[in-house]
Amino acid sequence: MKSKTFFLAVLFLAGTVSSLAQKSFRIGYVDMEYILENVPEYQEASSQLDARVKEWRKEAEKNREEIAGLKQDLENEKALLTKELIAEKEEEIAYRQEQATEYEQNRFGPNGDYMLQKKQLVRPIQDQVFTAVQEIANNRNFDMIFDRTAESGMIYADQALDVSDQVLRSINRASNRRQLNSKDEIEEMERDEARTVEEDEAISEREQAIEEKKNEREQLIEERRRQRDSIKEARQREFEERRNRILEERQRRRDSIATIRQERDTIN
Repeated sequence: MKSKTFFLAVLFLAGTVSSLAQKSFRIGYVDMEYILENVPEYQEASSQLDARVKEWRKEAEKNREEIAGLKQDLENEKALLTKELIAEKEEEIAYRQEQATEYEQNRFGPNGDYMLQKKQLVRPIQDQVFTAVQEIANNRNFDMIFDRTAESGMIYADQALDVSDQVLRSINRASNRRQLNSKDEIEEMERDEARTVEEDEAISEREQAIEEKKNEREQLIEERRRQRDSIKEARQREFEERRNRILEERQRRRDSIATIRQERDTIN
């Protein structure tokens, strides 16, 4: 897949360069992994996610240990149990196994909590990078800027084209602006970063587009969560109903045996 993507990118670049043969063509790149490693907010949030993942793994291990214990208990008791009770316990173990597997999928699967929260964690930094890249591209007249860690398959780049540090500085400047207190500091920063009306409008449009995409992603995540919860509730109801039927049948058998014993004792 990556080789195909890279091949298409090469064809695209070849066609673009050919069409712009009379124009100076400038390409830059960023290293998203390097940027993430140097953004404190991301590192802090990543540590919090790692702590949650650790708890999820503990819960998954606990489920596996409990199921292993149930299997061992059944193996030890088989000689003393009827076929019906063995089948009953095997059915319960199978259901517990299904729940444990579902838990691990919901936490660590392709659409599980870990992947969703990882994407949510990276998304704000990606939005900042996008805004910073647009600004740098305009200021330095870049025609294209790639992310070298994406699937575009870039296998070589001149170090002079790396604008990752500039993106970091732009993000840090934005963070510093939020921390300004005095009027003089604010005015000085405003003078340093003065923009035209056209530039402000362009940035506002980009920010609005980013916010709309963010809302769409959050709605999709919420819908998936509701669907997952609905499936869980249905399975839980099914399990409870099946369990109640088994318990009722077991109680009827016990009552029948007790009645027979009582009648036999009466005759004797």
